[in-house]
Amino acid sequence: MKKIYLILFSAIVISSCSDTDALSPVNQTRISEANAFETPERVQQTVLGLYAGVKDGQFYGGRYFNYQDVRGEEFNNDRSNGVTNLLTWNFGIASSTSEVNNLWNAGYLAINRCNVVIKGLETSPISTALKTQYTAEAAFLRALSYYSLVTLYARPYWDSNGATPGLPLRLNAETSSGNSDLVRSSVAEIYDQIIIDLDFAENNLLTANLADGVNSSAYNNTTRAHRNTAIALKTRVYLSMRKYDKVILEANKIVSNTAPFSATSGVPNRLAPAIASVFATPALTSENIFSFAFSPTDIPGTQNSLVSYYSNTAGTGEYSLISTGIISNLGWKTTDARRALNIVNGGKTYLNKWTKSTGDPDYVAVIRYSEILLNLAEAIVRDNNSIDARAVALLNAVRQRSDATTVFTVASFTNAQALLDQLAIERRIELLGEGFRSLDVMRLGQDFAAKGTASAVTSTDNQYIWPIPLSELLYNKLCVQNGTY
Repeated sequence: MKKIYLILFSAIVISSCSDTDALSPVNQTRISEANAFETPERVQQTVLGLYAGVKDGQFYGGRYFNYQDVRGEEFNNDRSNGVTNLLTWNFGIASSTSEVNNLWNAGYLAINRCNVVIKGLETSPISTALKTQYTAEAAFLRALSYYSLVTLYARPYWDSNGATPGLPLRLNAETSSGNSDLVRSSVAEIYDQIIIDLDFAENNLLTANLADGVNSSAYNNTTRAHRNTAIALKTRVYLSMRKYDKVILEANKIVSNTAPFSATSGVPNRLAPAIASVFATPALTSENIFSFAFSPTDIPGTQNSLVSYYSNTAGTGEYSLISTGIISNLGWKTTDARRALNIVNGGKTYLNKWTKSTGDPDYVAVIRYSEILLNLAEAIVRDNNSIDARAVALLNAVRQRSDATTVFTVASFTNAQALLDQLAIERRIELLGEGFRSLDVMRLGQDFAAKGTASAVTSTDNQYIWPIPLSELLYNKLCVQNGTY
């Protein structure tokens, strides 16, 4: 629909706000496009509005994570509710399917918000330092949004080295109609722009704890992008591109050479002592590199939040854990603290990482330090095709935080593939329900396994990726559907 591109600046809500709801501006005062960038205070509120746009319920408020996970083999759809992503779970989506259109619309609205702010900052009279910082935050959020869309609506990077059609690459601020037509850039071109944005973000974001207090609190260090946030996301992006040397290069900036692993500059990111603390309110640990915050006055909407999907006590229990999925892994010991994040209710096992009510949802973790350790470990093994001692140590750091009784050594693995297999298991355990399963299946070129009544989907099946939404095709006459090029 045209509204994908028409986010008039009046829709970027500006208001005064407290620290606890700084990223959720209350709709009290609107500022016109003409003066939105005139003062540091107004610009800051405009930038905070960008975060609010990305955490929309149809995007990072919950649905994006659910789409990426329920395409995998860990969850069973219990309620057969078409509103809560049944067609995504059973690989029955079409160009007209609601979730296909809604995620695309939310993603491009978030992208255009970033474009509008980047453009507005160019002529803002605020200090050069602030302009650069805020532009870097917008670039980070635009990169996150494009990465999220390209990994669902386009073929993986490994297919023809990114030469297949990607997305319409919209970098201009659209505040009026008439600019809908745009061809799809290639997958490689989309990833190139993502890296350009993240490199800019890394070089220009705050490092942390500045004297002016802009990014000095645990809240801001978790819910606003800083230097380490951009670096961390780059490790995920390069992993999807199979550029393992780049993953290592980026991860080494925020991961020390030896255990206990931590970032040695900027925000002192490291694993939290206990896994439960990274989800327990307020979830502002050193491990939570980037999260979206919610409150009773700022909720992602009905049937969008993660607690709604996965809890059958605080939520509606749309998805339970399949008995043949990762919970059946014998190496995942009953004494592992991560087992306590699952709960049996009514004869079924539910993921219990999010426990607050749908009227006061938990924060949503987007990037955790444990992911970065696992990204680095996998990249090291794939890059040198060996049973690397540092990779084993990184694996141990994640496992032993929750299961001190399991110790992996170089001798535990017969070859590099055995270590990669164990790392894959660790990702499925550690990151369960956090939006990684589909990403991991697709970046490795694997098939989606059958589950329940849903059949397996091969890497060449047209359901492997989502179709371009009907709403885009109706208004963008230069955009072609997947499989028609």
